[in-house]
Amino acid sequence: MVMPANFQEALPFILLAIALLVAVWIILRASRKTKVIGEQEGDVLDEGVGPAARNQALIDAQPSTSTHTGVPLETADTKETQPVFSNEPVPLTAPAEPPVPAPTETKDAGASDDLKRIKGLGPKLVGILNEQGITSFAQIAAWTDADVERVDAKLGRFQGRITRDKWVEQSKLLVEGDESGFSETFGNNG
Repeated sequence: MVMPANFQEALPFILLAIALLVAVWIILRASRKTKVIGEQEGDVLDEGVGPAARNQALIDAQPSTSTHTGVPLETADTKETQPVFSNEPVPLTAPAEPPVPAPTETKDAGASDDLKRIKGLGPKLVGILNEQGITSFAQIAAWTDADVERVDAKLGRFQGRITRDKWVEQSKLLVEGDESGFSETFGNNG
């Protein structure tokens, strides 16, 4: 018997396709996560069969007496307090920020200074500082390292400018009225 030319050319592709299907079936069958081994003595859902062992801990657990999360509760039997944990998100509150140090007595009490005199402080940064209530050289001169970090964190793309441009040192000279020391150290600021 002579096979048609088209069939002889297609035979290797047909055999390859069959082999691939068999290989995929074997791989999928072997990778099943659950396997039934023999006949079990009864399913958990059958009448008269006890609860599954893995659920026994949930069944034996004491019911909570409150719906609040993370609050110690009294258990009915032991009267001890135990923390309760939940998957519900707990809102985080930001720590209260310490107030910016109040300005010390200056020649113009209550008046704001021209913060643009500080090298590295332009109109944009002056606006950011003013929004935080910082309007005088005395306030900046009184900053601690913690104050510098806190204010610097609010400067956005200008972070790092406080220490790099030495705002605190400049402010101290300006508060003291040491114009010549300021000009010598930081240059002439017209």
